Amino acid sequence: MNIAVEQEDILDRLKSGEPIRFNDPEYYRISEVVDRTMKISQLLNAATDIHSVRSMLSDIISARIDESTTIFTPFYTNFGKFTNIGKNVFINHACSFLDMGSITIEDDVLIGPRVNLVTENHPLDPADRRTLITKPIIIKRNAWIGAGATILPGVTIGENAVVAAGAVVSRDVAPDTIVGGVPAKFIKNI
Repeated sequence: MNIAVEQEDILDRLKSGEPIRFNDPEYYRISEVVDRTMKISQLLNAATDIHSVRSMLSDIISARIDESTTIFTPFYTNFGKFTNIGKNVFINHACSFLDMGSITIEDDVLIGPRVNLVTENHPLDPADRRTLITKPIIIKRNAWIGAGATILPGVTIGENAVVAAGAVVSRDVAPDTIVGGVPAKFIKNI
């Protein structure tokens, strides 16, 4: 009995963290999403009211963004399809979300200006460097990410946690704590 194993869709493989090589025969599907996102992003960043921004970002992420959530432009994303944004979220201007590994922002989160959420990485081996490796970012309820902070792949920010301005977060942040610095370290409990 010979059963053919069907390969999982490239978008599922991307989101699951499977390494995706540039020469993958389905790579064009990632490019299609990126091209669509770039087109809508131009309109998003030219919008003149919060409602229009919310509507266009909803189109990019393929999910309705609640009316209680506010996003200031400019807002940047390279993919958008794997971002989930909760209720009563505030995202300040000039944030960049690289979400090929998925970004989840729960309710009541505050994100300061120029925050970078990066779910994508590459191998250190120069011969394989164009390969995409993704890990999700999860920002739990009521967390606050300070201005200019960078959250790296695979990080979970705990409920009520605070990431100080300018921090680079490479490890999970416990609930009800404050972290800061490069790399971010525990400062104190809230």
